[in-house]
Amino acid sequence: MSEFNASEVQSKKMAAGICGILLGSFGIHKFILGYNQEGIILLLVSLLTCGFGAAITGIIGIVEGVIYLMKTDEEFYNMYLNGKQPWF
Repeated sequence: MSEFNASEVQSKKMAAGICGILLGSFGIHKFILGYNQEGIILLLVSLLTCGFGAAITGIIGIVEGVIYLMKTDEEFYNMYLNGKQPWF
């Protein structure tokens, strides 16, 4: 995404935010934003701990989902799509 496209940014923001809140322990929101390494980390922590780590990664997902949804489209684009800030 080389330039700011408001509708595309808003759709990614909404998808990542909702998936972060609902499916945060599986890292789906990270895959939506193109952060594959971070998504794999969240997924593996949840799976390799037999679900015990899912509580922690779920909290991370909820926090990140809320943060995504609270940002303006321009802030979200600059921070997560253009700036590539993978965590919080």
